[in-house]
Amino acid sequence: MTPDLVVRGGTVVTDGWSGAADVVVAGGRVQALVEPGSVRGPDELDATGRVVVPGGVDPHCHVGFTSGDFTSLDDHRECTTAAVAGGTTTIVDFAIPRPGEAPADAAVRQRAKADQGLCDSALHASVVEWDGTTAEQLRQLCDEGLRTVKMFTTYRGESMADEDTFLRVMKTLGPLGGMVVAHCEANHLIEEQQAVQAAAGRISAAHHHETRTELAEDASVAEVLAIAEALGTPVYFVHQSTAAAVDQVATARRRGVRAYTEAVAHHLTLDDSAYRGEHPERFVCCPPLRSAATVAELGTRLVSGTIATVGSDHCCYDTAQKTSVDHDVRVMPNGLPGVETRLVVVQDAFVATGRMPWTRFVEVTAAAPARLNGLYPRKGSLLPGSDADIAVWDPAAQRTVTAAGLHQATDYTPYEGRTVTGWPTTVVVGGHVVVDGGRVVDDTARGRHLPAAPLTV
Repeated sequence: MTPDLVVRGGTVVTDGWSGAADVVVAGGRVQALVEPGSVRGPDELDATGRVVVPGGVDPHCHVGFTSGDFTSLDDHRECTTAAVAGGTTTIVDFAIPRPGEAPADAAVRQRAKADQGLCDSALHASVVEWDGTTAEQLRQLCDEGLRTVKMFTTYRGESMADEDTFLRVMKTLGPLGGMVVAHCEANHLIEEQQAVQAAAGRISAAHHHETRTELAEDASVAEVLAIAEALGTPVYFVHQSTAAAVDQVATARRRGVRAYTEAVAHHLTLDDSAYRGEHPERFVCCPPLRSAATVAELGTRLVSGTIATVGSDHCCYDTAQKTSVDHDVRVMPNGLPGVETRLVVVQDAFVATGRMPWTRFVEVTAAAPARLNGLYPRKGSLLPGSDADIAVWDPAAQRTVTAAGLHQATDYTPYEGRTVTGWPTTVVVGGHVVVDGGRVVDDTARGRHLPAAPLTV
């Protein structure tokens, strides 16, 4: 096939290899990695002095997410515009049922939005309560390519599932090539601590981290791991924020349990001193930001290979939504905007500082998220035949992060004023250059919903 585009002169990095190579693109896919200068094309991108990687795969994005009385502010177009500007070319969204809504109906509702995006998206289904229709709905969802199912051990009365529901869902998903995606915080411990804090007049945003302790996360992880081990079903733990939780998963893996840890960028790069700042409400997320010591421990586990993936847990509320109820974290909207900054802050903290190589960065931000969502090697890869989703990084570029300089549909970023080294200057989606010179130059909606293959992890 005649090339459409050649990305030439750069250092190509995949999860297992790096070296000088040109990337040849034809028909929206990677055709080959070739010797520098050996193939010419009608369009060429000069990547001299740059690092060329697969576009990021963000395994954890909430787009237009409703929780309680609040709905996050972005749609798929806005979220994916921010994503590609930050070097991410695939997002995985959530179809979380509203009270009384069936999981299959929630999936239909959310999946229909994919074609608004500037890049492709996949979807996690979700189950809150088990009834006589749930098993058949899960089989239907898996047949349609939704094989990961989000479940919560917290948020009573909204999205929380009990232990019996966890067990039934895992038992059903296992033979279907599916996996539970678990948010683990022990709700009974949280509610007790919140009551104690409220009685002491310490329930505002500034005290958020005191209401959802590390123990609550660690205890819940142990319970869900036990169910997964008993059934032999894989389980993926989202946004693990404590070293003890990560170590539980690692120990279980050594026993043969198919268990995986996701960390998110803000737990790796921010700490609970933010709650003592001018805008503590902007940092209210669940689990909360942890102590500086815990953040450091989490970072060592990322570097060592214990953590499988890094997501954003993007949830795009604004300051007004947060401050409207910042006196009581029990009713505050939880979550931070981060789809655009996930890659740059992690690259700055771990690659630019020499703590881990580019190959490991690609593994945790692109290849492993694709594998664990049934999308590899179509996504997270530069193998021949993979989608031509490519990010070209200037590893020496220095940029100060500001909300005004980002594309997220909110008025703040938790990284305001942080100077980072390294930024994706050119981003290719499906063979089309959508970001060049750090600017979005093509806002055509080409997004597709991606069905997941049966998981073999």
